[in-house]
Amino acid sequence: MTTSIPDDAIYESRLPRYDFHGKVAAVTGGSRGMGRAIVERLSRDGATVWVLDIAPDDTPRQLAVDVTRPETLARAAETLIAESERLDILVHNAGLSGPTLALVDYPPGTWRQIIDVNLTGTYEVCRHFVPLLVHQPRSWLVNMASLAGKEGTPSASAYSAAKAGVMALTKSLAKECAATGLRVNALAPAAIDTELLKQMSREHVKTMIGKSPQGRLGRPDEVAEMVAWMVSDACTFQSGATFDLSGGRATY
Repeated sequence: MTTSIPDDAIYESRLPRYDFHGKVAAVTGGSRGMGRAIVERLSRDGATVWVLDIAPDDTPRQLAVDVTRPETLARAAETLIAESERLDILVHNAGLSGPTLALVDYPPGTWRQIIDVNLTGTYEVCRHFVPLLVHQPRSWLVNMASLAGKEGTPSASAYSAAKAGVMALTKSLAKECAATGLRVNALAPAAIDTELLKQMSREHVKTMIGKSPQGRLGRPDEVAEMVAWMVSDACTFQSGATFDLSGGRATY
């Protein structure tokens, strides 16, 4: 007697496996969307994963953080080390896309908020957690950028500028840490099918899909697969890079 295997089970059985047993990871913005997919992927291969989120749920190892409030990051770092004693992997995924408006119509307060969350927030996360990562003989940091930071998406000037800054920050930090065991890279996805798209107009999302040679949005699990490789023992000589995840849309 044979039993049919669901399509999703077949897909998962063909994915590469990594050994994250004994490793401690932290994922900002890990309660939903891409962050949740990353948490589940790293956990599946054995990592102990902490979720750092502005709105944590009631699952284990959840810490409330706001990347615009450094004191919350300091408390989270202290708690994580007190309970897990180490940090091997950090995926900084928390972000805010903001409204889709022409630059001249963008409210100055909203512009500053988008820069504060996405760019200054990345600085604050790195400032608090890189000292923990470099204590390990080998560790990994992934900052979530965006294809918007490479292309400059119309009607998303604040988000585009912030994510371009994230890529430059990542390159700079990677060079500073090159002589250590820490590898620092960024991931630049195109539009991914998450709740973040609800912050954008329907027309803007339709335009992004239209730019994709594959004619679709990316999936959170596809992001998680790329991240899993980026924080694995297979990723050692790569540092200071920004990897695309665009369905063929990226041109450089």
